[in-house]
Order: sequence, then C-alpha cells, then structure tokens
Amino acid sequence: MSDKALGIITPAANFIHVDGLQDYRPVGAFSFLGRFRVIDFPISNMSNSGIDRIQVYVGGQPRSIVEHIGSGRHYNINSKRGKIQLLFSHKNDSTSIYNNDVSYFYENLAILERAHQDYIVIAPSYMVYRQDFNKFIDEHIESGADISLLCHKVNNAKEAYRNCCTINLDKETKEFAGIGYNMGNTKEKLIFMDTYCMKRDFFIKLIKEAKSISSAYYLANIIHAKRNELNVRIAPHKGYFAALTSFNDYYNASMALLDIDMSESIFADESWPFYTRTTDACPTKYLESSKVCNSMVSNGCIIGGEIENSIIGRNVTIEKGAIVKNSVIAAYSTIKAGVRVENTVVDKWAKLIHTEYIAGTPDKPAYIKRSDTI
Repeated sequence: MSDKALGIITPAANFIHVDGLQDYRPVGAFSFLGRFRVIDFPISNMSNSGIDRIQVYVGGQPRSIVEHIGSGRHYNINSKRGKIQLLFSHKNDSTSIYNNDVSYFYENLAILERAHQDYIVIAPSYMVYRQDFNKFIDEHIESGADISLLCHKVNNAKEAYRNCCTINLDKETKEFAGIGYNMGNTKEKLIFMDTYCMKRDFFIKLIKEAKSISSAYYLANIIHAKRNELNVRIAPHKGYFAALTSFNDYYNASMALLDIDMSESIFADESWPFYTRTTDACPTKYLESSKVCNSMVSNGCIIGGEIENSIIGRNVTIEKGAIVKNSVIAAYSTIKAGVRVENTVVDKWAKLIHTEYIAGTPDKPAYIKRSDTI
C-alpha cells in the first residue's frame, strides 16, 4: 500500500481556535492523555495502514510540531523507502483567510506533482480517531468514485463539533448533496472528518481549479461547488471520535477516555498501536499518602496527594495533601500541599502553590496558563 498512496496531514483551519492552549502551539501539538500529542493519531493511522510517505503541513507556531515529529522514526515508518516530510507556508499568519489548505497545497504543488503514488489520503491534525486507511483506499478504488469522504454521525452537535464541516445528504436518495458547517442548530449531524481519498492527479486538478476560483477556498469548498459534477462516496466511521475545535471539546474528549469501554474502542487492538515520541524517565513514584482512582498517570511523576478522574502528564509533582479531581494536568506542573484542583486544565510548567482552591465546572472548565504561578 505504501507505493499506492501518499499521506497528507493538514493543520486546523484558520477559523478554529482553542482558547488558552492554542496561544502556545497548534492543535496538533496539544498534549493528549498525558503522553501523546494529537498529531500522533493521524500519523499512526497512516503508518499502521502501510502508508510510509507522509507530508505534514505545518501552520503557525511550528516549533513544537517540528520538535515532536523530528525524523519521524518513532512512528515505525520504513527507514529505507519511508519518509515524513514537513512542509510550511511562508506567506500568512495562522488566522489569515489566505491561510487555508488549498494555499498550502498550491505552494507545494511541485512536490505533489513529483510524487509517484497514484492515490492520496488526507487527514486532519486536530481530530482523534482510529481508521484503517488501507481499507478506506481499497473501498474507494472499488467504488469507482472520484472522491471518498470519511464522516461520523453524532447526536450532540448542538454542544460540540462547532466549526466542523458537515456532510449534507439528499433527503430522498440519501446521496451526497454538499458540504456545510455545523452551526449548532440540530443535535444530529453527519460530521465530515476532513479526511479524503482520491487519485493524486485528480487532487492536483482540484487544487488548481480551487485556486483559480478563490484564494480563500478550502478543499471542501471546491468539492461543494462541484457537488453536482462529482461522484462522491460517503464512508461512515465507527468508534471513538473527537474533534478538538474548542477548549470544551479538548476537555471533554480527554475526560471521555477515562471510561474503560470508550478507551478500549480506540486502544484495545494491540495490532494497531499509537506511536509517539518517547521520553526517558523513571517510573512514577507513589508515596504512602497517595490515593489514585480512575485516572491516567504518566511516567516520571511524584504522587503524594489524591487524584480522581484525572489525566496527569509526565514529570508532574502532586504533593501530600493536594487533591486533583476531574482535571487535566500537563507535564512538569507542580501542585503543592493543601491545593485543591477540580474541573481544570493546567498547562505545562505551571505551579499551583499560593492558592487553596481552583475549580471550574464540567460545562466550563478552568484553565491555568503555561508556566504560570498561582
């Protein structure tokens, strides 16, 4: 399959901004479940599917993405013929309307034209899911469609998946009728997962046509504009799916995976590992005073306090007498004795030492900035 398909991973759209966390890094570089970055999931899906030529398009604030991906060897990509290639846009800031996926592709058109793979698979860096792209490609080829789009049916579109694209179906035929946006007006939606499969030559043709129509076009826009001319196949996705388009989405997606059944829906298959850049550290040390319940705790931590329904990143210190509930604590943070934290996301290197109580609510979690002392 590696010779058949080129993998492409795109950054979050310019109209997506996750308050707080995205001030320091792109969504793909967000810490997830303590030890992963969000971008690990699409890269691992491609690697596990036998796609070992992968282009990663990098938007604003690229440092953390570049450092994390590095040579890409930790993604189990064939060292002789495989390669992860980081590609950049040099023209626009991340919020500019000109900063869209079509502009990224167009700037790097020569590289796409030189590729030898017949097909391309595109996946976003701000969504978390498991998908066998090998099967996705084979079913696309068998269908004879121009384009295949991966989608997920949800029943909470009023509260989540805001700013995500949606798939519109004809009411009578149930066939593809266009791409819209989730405006939060109905509960049930068919969320487009920004994941495509098509022939590489056809993809290049679409990019050139989109660029000639509008400099603000996304790939989804040109497909919608040509919806009556194209044979578009809709591929349903099953299992865990998260789109990190808001701070609440990030918090809820993290908390959801503390449920063992939900977690097993994405992690239980040992033949489908999710790779990440490893960090050498000692195992976590649990003091006699510690009490941990239904939580994920990464390596290198020192735990003396109480943790419940929480995710703890690497090298975190939670002292005796501290209490952490329903929270996400990022790497290298410190929570001193006597501090109680609930329904909160604590960013990297933060120190909670001069306060007794920090709490948000499940509907509106609190956020502590990176490197802040509270």
